[in-house]
Amino acid sequence: MNYPKSQKYASPEWLEKIMGPNPIKLEEELLLNHSIPQGAVVCDLGSGQGLTSVFLAKEYGFRVYAADLWSDPEENRAFFRRMGLTDDQITPVKADATALPFERNFFDAVVSTDSYNYFGRDPAYLDEKLLPFVKPGGWVYIAIPGMVKDCHDHLPPELLLSWTPEQLDYMHDVSYWTNMARQCRGAEVLEVSQMESNEEVWNDWLRQENEYAIGDRKALEAGGGKYLNFIKIVLRKKDK
Repeated sequence: MNYPKSQKYASPEWLEKIMGPNPIKLEEELLLNHSIPQGAVVCDLGSGQGLTSVFLAKEYGFRVYAADLWSDPEENRAFFRRMGLTDDQITPVKADATALPFERNFFDAVVSTDSYNYFGRDPAYLDEKLLPFVKPGGWVYIAIPGMVKDCHDHLPPELLLSWTPEQLDYMHDVSYWTNMARQCRGAEVLEVSQMESNEEVWNDWLRQENEYAIGDRKALEAGGGKYLNFIKIVLRKKDK
């Protein structure tokens, strides 16, 4: 697919900051034909170094809270200011996704790119840990790394060149995530589908000289990419 918004974020300096398959292209595909209103208050859940948060604020005009447990909020704030964004447009927050420090019904939407699989595999997570912070009628958009078909009982040797079985346990297929989402009582599941971006976003990542990218090359260069995909999940919180 084409990525007209992401092309603005394709400089070597920008791509050096990514910490996995290109999250900007993933987010652009995730939000194609999205229903989040202009000016919405949005949580970028698992925002990392804030690349996706900048993208949400600049390209979609959202009021963004960049929520992440492992990044330094002050480092992210300095980055946001270098990107020309004010505190009124984007706020970095150190936050555990399982104990979010916000008021109930605070967000018009939550967007999570390449992180939800680490904390969202508990069937109760959506109802108990995330949806309380989303307004009735609000949206949840999720893009996560996955598998074309779950193969944890017979892991392909190509994948084991880069990742342990424990690391691969964070990755599942569309069927797994469909079942997980359907257990949610408080939201309507609108979509769980395979995304188109897999090969392109991986290629952007593997071109980096980051030590983790170098480690991931082993599996992908051996053909492991045919087992992998990215998965899109869209939910709308029920009004009551």
